[in-house]
Amino acid sequence: MSTVAPLPFATARLDALPLEPAYAEEMAVVLADPALYVFTGGGPPDPAALRSRYERQSAGSPDSGELWWNWVLRVRADGSLAGYVQATVRGPRAEIAWVVGAPWQGRGYASEAARGLTAHLVAAGGIRELVAHIHPDHAASEAVATAAGLRPTGEWEDGERRWAGNPPVPEVS
Repeated sequence: MSTVAPLPFATARLDALPLEPAYAEEMAVVLADPALYVFTGGGPPDPAALRSRYERQSAGSPDSGELWWNWVLRVRADGSLAGYVQATVRGPRAEIAWVVGAPWQGRGYASEAARGLTAHLVAAGGIRELVAHIHPDHAASEAVATAAGLRPTGEWEDGERRWAGNPPVPEVS
């Protein structure tokens, strides 16, 4: 992907739509449960703060060697937003993250979205190394990372374990 803005992608049940500030109000509801912040810190954002964050994220990284790609996750069955995935891309390496709102957890959406993100980054973006940072007590996020093909490493940053993986290169026909 040579564009600054991310391209949309889809999985079996989700549409990953490029982040826009217009999603802030609905996403503030998705991200409202304080339990989402137990491992990451912080707390639920208000819609105005979230809109401001989305404006900055949508504008892109001030570092020309880095791309910020962010998507909201829309559940195709009912049209609701359920969370987000993101990738900070530097050359063939992407640091990825995911969040699914509490009402949508336990349905496999995070794993599905992370697998879809991985496939999208590899196929369309030439990504060859994926990295995530996960709190060691966050078993659900560890399961998502495993589903995305990542494995724990011995490296740590800010109390989180680094997970990494080298996804398979898609065959060209």
